[in-house]
Formats: sequence, C-alpha cells, structure tokens
Amino acid sequence: MNKQKILVVEDEPAMLNGLKDNLEFEGYEVDTAPEGQEGLNKILNNRYHLVLLDVMLPNISGFDICKKVRQEGIETPIIFLTARGEEIDKVLGLEFGADDYVTKPFSLRELLARIKVIIRRTGNTTTVSNDNFTIIGNLKVNFSNYEAFVQGQAVKMSFKEYEILHYLWQNRNDMVNRHDILDNVWGEDYQPTSRTVDNFIVRLRHKIEDNPSDAKIIITVHGVGYKLVFND
Repeated sequence: MNKQKILVVEDEPAMLNGLKDNLEFEGYEVDTAPEGQEGLNKILNNRYHLVLLDVMLPNISGFDICKKVRQEGIETPIIFLTARGEEIDKVLGLEFGADDYVTKPFSLRELLARIKVIIRRTGNTTTVSNDNFTIIGNLKVNFSNYEAFVQGQAVKMSFKEYEILHYLWQNRNDMVNRHDILDNVWGEDYQPTSRTVDNFIVRLRHKIEDNPSDAKIIITVHGVGYKLVFND
C-alpha cells in the first residue's frame, strides 16, 4: 500500500524537522520545503495528499502560494500554519482556498486529527459510503466521517465548518450565542472574534440554503447569535 504523501512548507528549521519526524512516525511520506518559492514549485510539479503551508515565508507568502495553486486548478488540500492572530488573515486564507488553519503554538494531536479528517474526506468519491447522514437544507452531512454532499456531489468543508454546523445541529431550534460557539468549537484558551463565527455561517449558508441572502434554516438572532431551524 502506498503511503500518503504530505508536503511541509515551513521556514523555521525546528518546526520543519519536528513536523517531518512526527508525520513520518505516523506513517506518512513527507517532503519538505524551507521557503516559499521552492514550496510552490513542488506543489505545481508533484502530487501530494495534503500540504502544510506556513503563512509567513521568505520570497512568497503562504497566501500567495495558495492563491496561485488554486488558480492553476490544483485542488490538493492545504492547511495553513500561522502565528498571526488577526482575524482578517484567517478569513483571507480560507477565501484563497485553504481547507483549514492551525495557529502556532498548536497541539500536535489536533493537527494530526485534522490531517486525517481532510485526507479521508478529500479521498472520497461522490459515492455515499453509509446511511449515517443528516439532511440540513440542501446539505447531506455525516458528522462522524466528515463527509458532505449537495445533490449527490461531494462538497469541501473545513474542519471548523463541520464543528460549527454540528454544534448548531445539537442545539437545533434553540438560539445559540456566538460566544457559546466560540467556546465549544475553538475552546476557551483560544478566542477569535465573534466576527469569525459570522464568516463561517456565511460559508455554511451557501451550502445549505436555497437563497443564502434570505436564510430560512440558519437564521440570525440579531445582536445575539444564530438558530438552526429544523422541522421534523
């Protein structure tokens, strides 16, 4: 059986070597690049199951790499590694086509879990593997296997999108405060702004709603949070 291959693009030698050692210990084949241009060249000329991409890199930023890769039609999953705390950076990263991001310092266990989820999800075909799915508007989602489909076609959802939607589903038909979502999805030790939640809700609505600008399923409770409306 061929090993799944991961590219790590990171300019901090200790971080690069540490990730390489831990990923190889987990059974992955690991390629590395210590700066941006080399990383971009490797993505454009090789096939990987996933890329771990630092945002702050010499020569060319991780954002620019991700944007260029997507413009070339390459759909290799990308997880950003970022030390930045500004919300705009994270939102931009997702808008450029990244699948997820982790903020340094991060838990290796969490990173490995996200890698496994994304590789498993993106390796799936459009065939539904089991019946453990929940129908929410136009979206058919499996919260256990992190699979999602719209009209029979697999759709890309980030780890955080699954977690936010799952939390809303667990509390369906009840108002959920933005701060409760932040605490339950991001945890108390790391607090992005409430605007983070709003941006993810917009992304979810485009997958779930017939008309995202006039939401009927994930509705806004102004000044407070959101409610997932579900009728049996």
